Amino acid sequence: MQRGHATVAAVRRADYILPMKRRALLLSTLLLPLAAPAKAQLRPAVLTQQDRADIARIETYLNGVRTLHSRFLQIAPNGATSEGQAWLQRPGRLRFQYDPPSPFLLVGGNGLLVFNDKQLRQTSNIPLGSTPLGLLLQDNLRLSGDVTVTGLVRQPGALQVSVVRTKSPADGTLTLVFADAPLALRQWTVIDAQRQETRVTLYNVELGGAFDQSLFTFIDPRFFQNNQGGN
Repeated sequence: MQRGHATVAAVRRADYILPMKRRALLLSTLLLPLAAPAKAQLRPAVLTQQDRADIARIETYLNGVRTLHSRFLQIAPNGATSEGQAWLQRPGRLRFQYDPPSPFLLVGGNGLLVFNDKQLRQTSNIPLGSTPLGLLLQDNLRLSGDVTVTGLVRQPGALQVSVVRTKSPADGTLTLVFADAPLALRQWTVIDAQRQETRVTLYNVELGGAFDQSLFTFIDPRFFQNNQGGN
């Protein structure tokens, strides 16, 4: 009988620990730069005149994208995949709504990125400017100054640029992948300080239009539960 109770307890612990691991994986690889054990040297790319022209094109394109709605496919470092809908509105607003059975929701606005795990009933607030996604949501985006270009690769019909934070290159690398002719954002990859890679691919992309601003506001369900409990 005791062995049966121990087995049930172990299963319950696993049911709790596994979502915790998934949550930590998402936070660490998609959202937050991790502190590296040692300082990394900044290694700017040696840019040709053509490289600078392409970077200028990328800046012009990204600054021209004020709103974006798409489906997304995310591949985590452990190979796990998840899908959902993404809304981006520059400056500083986003919503990543994951399809069931994933319990995750990301909402960005007012300088904060709110991460909600419905399964664990936990919510975290993160400064939007400290995340890789914060770069894409800047009002006046520049791939210089606060960020440094570390690589630019041209492929048939595609262009990709890799950047790091100039003051903290050890935090990790953000690589943006574009379809070319015409230029269009299709994917980004985050490699964190532990060399863990998360990839997000956009599809069914729609640019322009107006969004309901309530998409970028998160009200914690526990607020209503607490109020009901108080009544």
